[in-house]
Amino acid sequence: MRGSLRKKERLTAAYEKEYESNLINYLYSGNEVDEISLEQQAIIDQFNEDSKDPFKRKILISVLVKLKNEISGDIADSVQKLYFQTKLVHYALSRLSHKKWYVIAKGIRELKKFHVKEAYKEVLIHINHPRREVRKEMQLYMVDLFYFEGLDFLNLLETQLSEWDQIQLLGILQKLENQDIPNIKSWLNSSNDSVIIFALKLAKTYNQFEAKDEITILLNHSTKKIRLETIDVLSYLNVLEAKEILKADIENRSHEEQIAFFKMMENLYESKDESFLVKYVHNEIFEIKVSALKIIKALNKDKFNNLIAESSDYQFLRIANFVEKN
Repeated sequence: MRGSLRKKERLTAAYEKEYESNLINYLYSGNEVDEISLEQQAIIDQFNEDSKDPFKRKILISVLVKLKNEISGDIADSVQKLYFQTKLVHYALSRLSHKKWYVIAKGIRELKKFHVKEAYKEVLIHINHPRREVRKEMQLYMVDLFYFEGLDFLNLLETQLSEWDQIQLLGILQKLENQDIPNIKSWLNSSNDSVIIFALKLAKTYNQFEAKDEITILLNHSTKKIRLETIDVLSYLNVLEAKEILKADIENRSHEEQIAFFKMMENLYESKDESFLVKYVHNEIFEIKVSALKIIKALNKDKFNNLIAESSDYQFLRIANFVEKN
């Protein structure tokens, strides 16, 4: 077995060296007269023949991918063009209908790497694939190749968009020079909770104040995680109306929402909020007590000092003294 593996390694190294040499020749053997020179055509023909063998095809693709990762500009375009000329794209497309999930995922990844936009419909079919790995590759393909327009897959997504998936997608989008994002309102109304949460992240990242009404409605969503995310986004967008809505029923909300609301108050407080805040300086929840005291100190220092003078509660005085010094 070891002997067989060593032989395979030697063969792989030999083909890698041969293909790398042929690729260099291909890239630099063009002429100004023909679109494809005779020498380039001979290399294309040889690659076409070798790609019929799965072992050689795997090596050839790895060499192309390696070269594409190392270069840019016109040369990278030439490598991509060669990928189509050698019919390797057809093998990648055929993987999309394979029974094994990892073959499908590898096919989508390859199509993304070589910017095969023509495979849009074939890739989109796997939007709700049972394997997360396939769904992830589908999502990255869409956003890598079609940017914000690629997010249209969110309209069809029935499975969960994980936190890590959301971070990856946002990472790609934030690198784009064109920041003209599509209307997110339909995603805020999605029946898929993870799509709503991702839309809220988009709203915060790209300051989607025009969606404030749709976002505000989510304060009463059945899922607590969405309500918490909504409070954070509305605070970031400085939506004062949301503060008033929450003030009216804050006692009926979870402790986490109450804490998030008072964090919002630290960002959106007004002088008329003073009497409301005074009621919470002795609240049993530590974070609420601290927030209320911070805001009162900022609004009315005399009132803050009076609260300290009137209290004999040791724990309260410790917290108040901490707020006073910070």
